[in-house]
Amino acid sequence: MILLCISSISFSQKNENKRERIDPEKMAELHVKKMILELDLTEKQQKEIKPFLIEQAKKKALKREEMKSRKEKKEKPTADERFEMKNEMLDHQIEMKNKFKKTLTSEQFEKWEKSKKQGHHKRKKHAKNKKDRKED
Repeated sequence: MILLCISSISFSQKNENKRERIDPEKMAELHVKKMILELDLTEKQQKEIKPFLIEQAKKKALKREEMKSRKEKKEKPTADERFEMKNEMLDHQIEMKNKFKKTLTSEQFEKWEKSKKQGHHKRKKHAKNKKDRKED
């Protein structure tokens, strides 16, 4: 009986940690606003970047759903599929960099790249901390 109660409590706690995802368009809106604050974007720059970010957020949401369904089916990607996924990710990064390079001033672009690198290091550190906590 006690074991049943403990397992049901732990199960309910796991479900509480799952958050509802923000709509891709709203996510892009937030991203643009952060960029406005960080880079002091002009109206013209905002109008050029926002549709691009919306499109990218939608693609990312589709990929996330695809990966989620694979995980539920317990399917692992083949080596070729992993290569293709990494290739797509790099293509996306190149496309984003080129778009921002065209749209932003050189000073804004440098600042954007610097903040992007800092964010990468922050995420990497957070992931390592999360992994370390799981091992405990």
